[in-house]
Amino acid sequence: MADSSALDTLIQALRRLPGVGVKSASRMAFHLLQHDRDGAQVLSRALLDATTHVHHCSLCHTFTEAEICRTCLDPQRDHSKLCVVETPADQSAVERTASYRGLYFVLMGRLSPLDGIGPREIGLQKLFDRVADSEVREVILATNFTAEGEATAHVIGDALRARGLQVTRLARGVPAGSELEYVDLGTIAHAMVDRR
Repeated sequence: MADSSALDTLIQALRRLPGVGVKSASRMAFHLLQHDRDGAQVLSRALLDATTHVHHCSLCHTFTEAEICRTCLDPQRDHSKLCVVETPADQSAVERTASYRGLYFVLMGRLSPLDGIGPREIGLQKLFDRVADSEVREVILATNFTAEGEATAHVIGDALRARGLQVTRLARGVPAGSELEYVDLGTIAHAMVDRR
């Protein structure tokens, strides 16, 4: 490998991305430096701009540059439905299906007691406050079909049913153990339409 502290630092930075190992990070770094220095500069500026300006929506927690995201402000959305997802990537996957026109709440994680992630860390009280102070009548639990996602859906579902809300869960068309951002859009669309 080339002798360069800056190159090693770039490779280690690229390895922070999910699914990127040493070989992939090295290929990316060498490509950017050898064939696309302009692209590297664009990437650098885009990362700096995003980390400086993108934050969480004060209502739903998704990523936005404004105080409240466009989805939450959209008067055409069905304000009686609230879809709970784990991440902004999951929200984006549901949106791309064009099968859902309600609002969202992004947990930014899932319950995982072994990792020290409890209700406070994923903002469950903010979710409960949101449904209490709104016209939401149905909450759709669209957490991932992993053990942690199922446990999260169970805890949220029980708490919301106790508050008198209708709680539904995505249908099992989404394969068990999968994460929404990697599921094909047709499967997500059918799961949304056939939710229970």
